[in-house]
Formats: sequence, C-alpha cells, structure tokens
Amino acid sequence: MEPFRIGVPQSTVDDLRERLARTRWPEPEPVGDWSQGVPLRRLRRLCRYWADGYNWPATERRLNAIPQFRTDVDGLAIHFLHVRSTDPAATPVILTHGWPGSFLEFERALALLAADGGFHVVVPSLPGYAFSGKPAATGWGIHRIARAWCELMARLGYDRFVAAGSDWGTSISTSIALQHPERLLGLHLVPPLVAPDGDDPTEAERAALRDLDERARYGSGYSAMHGTRPQTVGYALLDSPAGLAAWIGEKLWTWTDPAGGLTDDQVLDNLTLYWVTGTAASSARLYWESIDEVAGWFSTGAGDTIAVPTGAAVFPAEVPRPSRRWAERRFTDIVHWGEPDRGGHFGAWEQPELFVADLRATVRALRRRRSVSRSW
Repeated sequence: MEPFRIGVPQSTVDDLRERLARTRWPEPEPVGDWSQGVPLRRLRRLCRYWADGYNWPATERRLNAIPQFRTDVDGLAIHFLHVRSTDPAATPVILTHGWPGSFLEFERALALLAADGGFHVVVPSLPGYAFSGKPAATGWGIHRIARAWCELMARLGYDRFVAAGSDWGTSISTSIALQHPERLLGLHLVPPLVAPDGDDPTEAERAALRDLDERARYGSGYSAMHGTRPQTVGYALLDSPAGLAAWIGEKLWTWTDPAGGLTDDQVLDNLTLYWVTGTAASSARLYWESIDEVAGWFSTGAGDTIAVPTGAAVFPAEVPRPSRRWAERRFTDIVHWGEPDRGGHFGAWEQPELFVADLRATVRALRRRRSVSRSW
C-alpha cells in the first residue's frame, strides 16, 4: 500500500486544450430541446470554458490535499481515498461511485463524514476508472469488485464496516451483502435496486414507473452501447474531448436535479479526470460485465432476499425511485428510509449535506439496534 499523488504532465493539459480548439463541430440540432442530445450551443460553451478558463492544476492541488493511496488487490492496482476520523471508534464506511462519476462524487462529503468522530471513510476508484488499474482480462464485474472491496477494508484494519454508494456503488454494496454479510455492519443504498410491484400503485409509484419507462425508451442508448460495444465507443471518446464532454456531460446535466445540479467546474473536474486517465473505454466495460444482471434487479426482480440491516435514500430526481414497500420485498430489514427534498442521481455530489444526514441516520439506527453492545 503506497501513498498516491496526482501529477498530470502539463503537456497532457496542453494537448487537451489544442484538441478542443480543433474540434470539428456538427450542425445545430433541428429541434428546440434535448430530444436529440446535448444542444450544440450548450456543449460549445462548456468546451470553450474547458479550453480557455478551466484550471485543472488548481483542481489537482485541491485533490492532493486528500489522503490517497494505491494497492494491488486480486492482481489489479486500486486507487482509493482514505480519511480517518480523529475518533478511533468511528464507524468505517466504504463509499462506491458509479458511471459517469468518479471518486469526486464524494469529495464534498468527506470532511462532513469524518467530522465529530463520525466515520473512517474509504472511497475507492472502480477498476478501469480514474487512477485504478484497467483490467486486461474479462471478469471484473460487480461481484469480483465486491470481493476486492472486502479485501481492501481488511487490509485497512476494518473487519466490519458499512457499505454505501449509488449507481454501480449500490450494486457492489448489495453484492457484498450477498457474498459476505458477516463483514457488514449495514448497508446504505442510494437507492436500493428492486423491481416494482404492479399491484395497486400509489401516485408516487406511478410517477416513478412513468419516469423509468421514459428513461428506458429515450435515455438508455448509452447503456446498450457500453453493454455490447464498449471498445467501439471508446475509440471516439478517447480521441475527442468534445465527444467525451457530450457523452458524459449529457448524463451529468440530465440526471441531476434541475433545482440544483452540478456547476460547470464540477462537470469539468470529472471530464478532465476521465480524459487525463484515458478511462472512457475501460470504465464502460463494467456494463459489458454486469449491466444485464443489474438491470434485472430493478425491472424483473433479483429472486433473492438480503437480511443485512439496510438504510436507503431516494432523491426526488433519481431514476429509478423505488418505494419502501417495493424495497422491503428484497431488503427485509430496512432500518432507515430517507427521501431528501432535493437532489438527483448524484445525491452525494449534488447535495452532500443531505447525503451525509441520511447516512448518519442509517448509522444511528444501526447503533440503536446494537445498543446492547458497547462496540461494533
């Protein structure tokens, strides 16, 4: 296990700016909305700022203030952030991000979680993402990653811990519960992935079903491409920063809560991370490995039950948005159910205070459950 610092050569940043300046733009979309994708004017404005105003070296300095490490797990280098609380008895938690995010999703939550003796926080980069290694062979799906996370936490001295996350992080945390429930103090899922129950839906459930159907019809092409041809799409995304900005930026814009969302600098922090690490193809391969299984979890059902105590947060602009009664069919011991009033798919990134409040509520519920014990 070795300390890690980000150090992107200036030549890489210069090349990025030159490529942005040479972008060959298409004609404007013939519609007045986002139905054909990112509007030309929106993307050109972002790329102009990326080339002429955005400051990656400042971002690098900010991120290097966070303790970072790399270690080999199951033959692959894993990059992770590790922020220890000042309280040795704090609760260990591993936070797992998804696509098209990164460890940056949890950056603003780190200090909040470690404050006041709350948590020892571990935030790994998924295989093929950021500064983790890129798998050279198939097999790195959600279940292998879950086992790797268990090994990582053991090396850090955390025999038991809370597993939390969103997007792929929800699936990987759930897989830990399926494979090694004895390692978990509990789960915190944003949101839990479960299939709907079609019997007499409430109005909120009907709205969630409508949004899920619309996403499947008009917003899931990226997933089909990643799941079947990640190498093909990777050629374009690694060669064109404007193409990468459109592919990832669309999701960072359309999956967030319109009432809040992410700033252009947050979007560009993430885009630049994908660009300088060359991970557009390697990150997409996780879909080839696991998306069919995970999609079944929230469409037709998983066919299993999970008894690990579970907390959940369902942000209002998230898709999917399961109801508690749907979730209880798979997660049989829900100790906390949160529905924050703001936020979308990237809850911890968009609304770190609300994310932290819900995670704390889950851990309080877990501690009450274990009040007969003086320790975890």
